[in-house]
Amino acid sequence: MPRAATRSQKAAPRASQSQPRSQTQRGARRRNEDFEENDGDDSAGGGPQSDGEGAAGMDEDNDQERGDGETEIRRKANELVRLALFTENKRVPLRRDDITKKVLGPNTRAFNHVYDIAQDILRKTFGMELVELQSRAGLDKDASNANEDELNEARNATGVRKKAAAAGSKTYILRSVLDPIIIEHAALTDEQIYEEEHADAPSEDEDDPEDGTPVRSYGSIISWSTSDQLGPTAILYTILSLILVSGRAMTDMDLRSSLKRLRLPPTGDIAFNTQSTHRTVTVDQYLSTLIRQGYLDRQQIGENTKKGKGAKRGRATQADEDAGITYEWRWGNRAQSEIGEKGIAQFVAEFMVGDAGDDGDDESEDEAATGRGAKRRQDDTDTKITNMMKGIERAAGGQLAGLR
Repeated sequence: MPRAATRSQKAAPRASQSQPRSQTQRGARRRNEDFEENDGDDSAGGGPQSDGEGAAGMDEDNDQERGDGETEIRRKANELVRLALFTENKRVPLRRDDITKKVLGPNTRAFNHVYDIAQDILRKTFGMELVELQSRAGLDKDASNANEDELNEARNATGVRKKAAAAGSKTYILRSVLDPIIIEHAALTDEQIYEEEHADAPSEDEDDPEDGTPVRSYGSIISWSTSDQLGPTAILYTILSLILVSGRAMTDMDLRSSLKRLRLPPTGDIAFNTQSTHRTVTVDQYLSTLIRQGYLDRQQIGENTKKGKGAKRGRATQADEDAGITYEWRWGNRAQSEIGEKGIAQFVAEFMVGDAGDDGDDESEDEAATGRGAKRRQDDTDTKITNMMKGIERAAGGQLAGLR
C-alpha cells in the first residue's frame, strides 16, 4: 500500500490567476498615461519642431547683436584713424589715455580689436601705421646692450635677476610704410612732369605768394614746395647727425658751438613756409619745439645727477650756468622710431660722398659709349658710401640701430 506523501513532498500551490492579470493591467495603464503626456506636450508647442524654431530665433538675435558690435568696433576704428591723423599733423605723440578718453570710452577692453582695424585702414588707405614709441628706459637699455651680456652672466652666477624695464611708453606716432625705393623714385625729376609744372607756373605779372617765395618746380611726383618744412627739417637732420657722430651724446656747449659755425646762433631766425603758424622762430625756440615733439632729449648732467637727484629736463637758464649745471643732448624716442640711426648715417654718407656723376669728365669715350664708365662710377660711389658708413659707426661708438 503506498505510503502517504509527506508535507515536504506535497506540490506547491499554484499561483492565483488574478495576480498576473492585475500586474499586466497596471503596466498597460502606465504606458497609456505616458503616451498621453508626451502627445499633450507635442501639441502644446514643446515638441521637436517648436524647439528648432526657438533655437533659430536665438541664432538670429545673436547674429544681429554680433553685427551691431562689429559696426560699433568699425566706427571706433575710424575715429581712431581720424584722431591719429589730426595728432600727427600737430607733430605731437598720441597718448593711450587720449585714445581711451576720446575713442573707446568705458569699453577699454576693445582696444586691441579697434587698434588692429585702425592699423589696417591706415596701411591700406594712407600708407602709414601707428608705432608705439619706446620709453626712456627702453632706449637706455638698448644703448647699454654692449655690457648687458657680462651683467647677465654675473646675475646668473649669483641667482639675482634684474627686473625688466618697460619698453613701451604708451604713446604713438604715425610712420610711413612705403618702401624707401618707392619714395626715392617719387623724388626723382621727370622731364614730362617738369614741363607740365613749368607750363602751369604763374607768370611774372601775377602776384607772388604771401611769403614772397615763388613756388619752385621740381618735376617730381613729390611736391617739395607743399611738403614739410624743408629748411627746419634739414637743421633737424644736421643736429641729429652731430649728436650721432659725437658718440650719441653731445653737451649743450658743444652743440651750440657747432651751430654757431653753421651760422645758427641761439637768437638766429629759422624761416618756415606759409603752412606754419609762425613764419620765423629762433634757434632756441626751435630746439624747445624739437624736445616737445620728441625728436631731441636734453638731460642734466653733473654733480646733482650723481647725488641721486636724477636727470633733469628743461630749459637752460643763466642761473644754471652760474651754478655750473650742464646739459647733454641725445636723440629723442620719436627720432629713433621715425628716422633711425641708419637713416641719418646714410644721409651723412651720401652728402659727404656727393653725386656719382661729378667724376665723369675724365672717363674715356669708349667707356662712355659702352656704359662701363657709369657702372665704374657707381661702384666707386657705393664703396665710398660703405666706408663712410663704417666711419660713422665707429664715431657713434657701436653698431647703428634701425627704426625702433
